[in-house]
Amino acid sequence: MASIPGGGTGWRRFGRLRGVRHGVKIFASGALFRYCRKMMQPDLTVLTRRADFLAANKGLRVARPGFVLLARPNGGLGKRFGITVTKKIGNAVVRNRMKRRFRALIREKLLAEGLPDHDHVLIGRENGIERDFALLREELGAALARATAGKGDPPRKPRGKGPKKAHGR
Repeated sequence: MASIPGGGTGWRRFGRLRGVRHGVKIFASGALFRYCRKMMQPDLTVLTRRADFLAANKGLRVARPGFVLLARPNGGLGKRFGITVTKKIGNAVVRNRMKRRFRALIREKLLAEGLPDHDHVLIGRENGIERDFALLREELGAALARATAGKGDPPRKPRGKGPKKAHGR
C-alpha cells in the first residue's frame, strides 16, 4: 500500500467511515477529511426521474436500427443520459445485457460527441441485441452527428389521443 503524508497507509489510519456532513467525511476515529464535491462529480449524469424521460421525448428524435436517440436541451445541467429498454424486447437477462451495451457505448461516445447541456435518452429496439457492437458504435456516432446538426426524424403521431367515438349507437 502507498503511504500517505504523516505516516500510516491509506484510509486504514482513519478507521471506519462514520458519515459525511457538509463536504466533510467523518471517521469513527474522529478524524475529518474535507473534499470538494465539484471535483468528484462526473462529466455525465444519469437521468432517474420519469419527468426527465418524458421531457426528453418531446425533443429531437433520431431513429437507428438498434436504438432511438432522444436529445433535448436541459437548461445548463450538463450532459445527462438515460437508457430505456421495454419488456417487449425480451426477458430481464436480455434487457440488462442491452443496457450494459448501451452504457459502454455512452461511456465511449457521449463524452466526446454528445451535445453539451442536453439530455440524451437511448431507447432499445428489438434488433439492437443481435447487432455487432462496432456497428452500434457507428450508428451512435451518426445519430449524435445528426442531432448536433439539428436533423431529427419527424415527430411520432400521438397515440390514443384521437376523438372519442360513440360505441354501438
